[in-house]
Amino acid sequence: MRLQYATEKLKLPFRRDKKLFGWDRTQKFLFVLLLFIGVFMLLPLVYIFNHALKPYSELFIFPPNILVMEPTLSNFTELFVITSESVVPASRYLFNSVLIAVFATVAVVVISAMCAYPLAKHKFPGRDLIFMTIIVSLMFVPETMAIPRYVVISNLGIINTYWAHIFPHVAAPVGVFLMKQFMDQVPNEIIEAAKIDGAREFMLFLRIVMPVCMPAAATIAIIQFQQVWSNTETSMLFMTDDAMKTFPFFLSTLLNNLTNSVARQGAAAAATLITFVPALIIFLVFQRKVIATMAHSGIK
Repeated sequence: MRLQYATEKLKLPFRRDKKLFGWDRTQKFLFVLLLFIGVFMLLPLVYIFNHALKPYSELFIFPPNILVMEPTLSNFTELFVITSESVVPASRYLFNSVLIAVFATVAVVVISAMCAYPLAKHKFPGRDLIFMTIIVSLMFVPETMAIPRYVVISNLGIINTYWAHIFPHVAAPVGVFLMKQFMDQVPNEIIEAAKIDGAREFMLFLRIVMPVCMPAAATIAIIQFQQVWSNTETSMLFMTDDAMKTFPFFLSTLLNNLTNSVARQGAAAAATLITFVPALIIFLVFQRKVIATMAHSGIK
């Protein structure tokens, strides 16, 4: 009898836990609703991948199918044939894009962090004015900066160089603002204790502040890579030599030439997928850091 009583006593908490972790009707409804919204948001992504694999018999049917019935790689073969006929090989454009996107992304993350550190952890005259100026600069439309950027790049004498691709992206107010918000979360007591132990300013920045700001750095890297990778403005404004232009610019000119050509829509679909895939890969690699940024952005 005692053994039976003890067994029933042990089972009771587990029964209660079952009820505690059980879902009510509202939770089930919200789960189904969010699942439906998530699937619906994935439809454009599914369509881009399937559209690039469609044969011509499926590209022009109405109403269009989201899923491909008979997948084929002929569109990519056709795109390769078209790009092989250009004066500058497509591999050169691709090399330019990868090189520029990597260096510009690293430069923005480093410069944004170095700019945000004194704004967050040092008191000096004009600090608030500088930060307010950075916030105000977020209000400017990018198109309004085209002429000043061209004047600066021209006066620097870096037309038709990789620097003309990188420099316009280095000043990123969004990156500075995001990094400063994260650095504000680092307790000043830890920094003061490290100074007493003999840590220099660079070590404080590298060993104490930056590890806390890695989610913000990853978020800035994603945003900047996507912006630089899809950018065609620098190739249009600052490059006169075709060998210095980027892959998205090359594909955009290719797509513009194929707009009224029914016979080349397969190649256009393949080109769209190639432009989209690198940004998607970068996002998938750093998505956990982005979620961490959202989770900690309001924590002090």
